[in-house]
Amino acid sequence: MKNLAKRQKLFAILSIVFIFCIFLGYNLFFRNNEVIALSRYGSTGSEVTQIQTKLKRWGYYNGNIDGVYGSKTAAAVRSFQAKNGLTVDGIAGRKTLEAMGIFSSSSSGSSSNNSDLNLLAHLIYAEARGEPYSGQVAVGAVVLNRVKSSSFPNSVAGVIYQTGAFDVVSDGQINYSPNTTAINAARDAMNGWDPTYGCIYYFNPNTATSKWIWSRPHVITIGNHRFCR
Repeated sequence: MKNLAKRQKLFAILSIVFIFCIFLGYNLFFRNNEVIALSRYGSTGSEVTQIQTKLKRWGYYNGNIDGVYGSKTAAAVRSFQAKNGLTVDGIAGRKTLEAMGIFSSSSSGSSSNNSDLNLLAHLIYAEARGEPYSGQVAVGAVVLNRVKSSSFPNSVAGVIYQTGAFDVVSDGQINYSPNTTAINAARDAMNGWDPTYGCIYYFNPNTATSKWIWSRPHVITIGNHRFCR
């Protein structure tokens, strides 16, 4: 009987230790901001709807927005992850959702990505506040298209602060605090939405003073801006 009681007591202690280790590991896993599966194949609900909506807007997803995480959604997530330097696993974990602007990290990191987003939002607010949302995204897309072009500096800061590129830099409007709309527009542009179809110039025909800008091939007009190649 004594041996049985000892074994039962030992088993109870080991069970408590095991449960504690699982609890500790679980909390460390979340605190260390590892990739956590929040939506994956088979998931349903409003978060999946948000994922599908954003990926469809950015051109990664061509299925129905039905809130069901199926094979098309998983494939679109993988494409998005590959484009944004994330682990390509088709799972919308914490880092993927942060990149989509669906999940916000509580940390205030100062990575280059966050700096680019912040600066781009400042420019969008200064240049296009009051424009349609797609027009604000378009201004951000022009900056990013210039970064990709060999004719311009190869960084967001370099493009924005290039001499004579944007009047809002010289007149100080670049320092205005961007609103939530401008921040979201910057994020959408950085995530691949380009309403301009690759344009590297834009101007307001009602205020433009440069004759040269009118010579650029016109692609699309959004709000008060003409976007050109």
